[in-house]
Amino acid sequence: MRDLIENSRLYLLAFLVPLILSLVLTPLLRLLALRLGWVDSPTTDIKTHKHATPLLGGAAMFLAFSAGLVFMRLYTSFPTGTLRDLRIILAGGFLMFLTGLLDDLKKPHGLGFRTKFAIQFVVAFAAVYSGIRINFLSPDYLSFMLSMVWIVGVSNAFNIIDIMDGLSASQAAMAALGFLLIAFPSEAIYVNIASAALAGAALGFLPYNFSKKLKIFMGDSGSLFCGFTLALVAMGTKYTEVNPLGVYAPLFILAVPIYDTFFVSFMRLRRGHSPFIGSRDHFALRLEKIGLSRHRVVFLAALAALLLSILAFLVTQ
Repeated sequence: MRDLIENSRLYLLAFLVPLILSLVLTPLLRLLALRLGWVDSPTTDIKTHKHATPLLGGAAMFLAFSAGLVFMRLYTSFPTGTLRDLRIILAGGFLMFLTGLLDDLKKPHGLGFRTKFAIQFVVAFAAVYSGIRINFLSPDYLSFMLSMVWIVGVSNAFNIIDIMDGLSASQAAMAALGFLLIAFPSEAIYVNIASAALAGAALGFLPYNFSKKLKIFMGDSGSLFCGFTLALVAMGTKYTEVNPLGVYAPLFILAVPIYDTFFVSFMRLRRGHSPFIGSRDHFALRLEKIGLSRHRVVFLAALAALLLSILAFLVTQ
């Protein structure tokens, strides 16, 4: 019981530090983005916002997350394996964040999907080679390849769903809390720490993303970083100790962004368009079109993610 209470305090601290840092850093980086002219302008019909909006929200989230992990390292001692895994997340997350940031700053054309995918697969290869991978598949080469596809796929799923204020960030927060819920009773310390830190960083960003006066976007830098972190977190804990069907738990937790990715890709391909070219086929925009407000759409999507996370937890039990 004493260990449980101590671990609860540890993970609460891992959540609160990034939350506070994100709340402080986001408006500061918003001012920096405005001063430097780093804004997302609605230059195409695909854009859903009407005014030029500062970027760098993703930078606030990444810095809050990273500083939170560094603080936790100074606050407590981690086993060697946990330190290694957290370093992999930080290093890979930084590269994903940097890729997204370069893409954001080169708008409206960006880096191009081929360049982005090439970088993402290199980062995914490095992460899997370092030891974070799907562990229940054999032979090893199949586990290696599917782990890379999983990392790149989930990273881009959070990028694809980032088409409405609060949608991607709320999904990231719900997913992180879902993985924390499943991993908390176990000794998967890096999963618990990273999940708590990401949830705090995402929730600290949300008030500014919703704000009219202080609005800021996370950009590709934030969505790719969140997706990458969650993809690695998903492979870091055991799901099938009680129920073999627990292997599907990560799919439940990440179901909303994964669903939107497949749905949008299918609709684009059906019209003969490239799945890598933006469109307004997203489920969230379709719900808005039939009369739901954006806040209600985001709330319903977050509620769905919460219920699916609870279902994922029950499946593992």
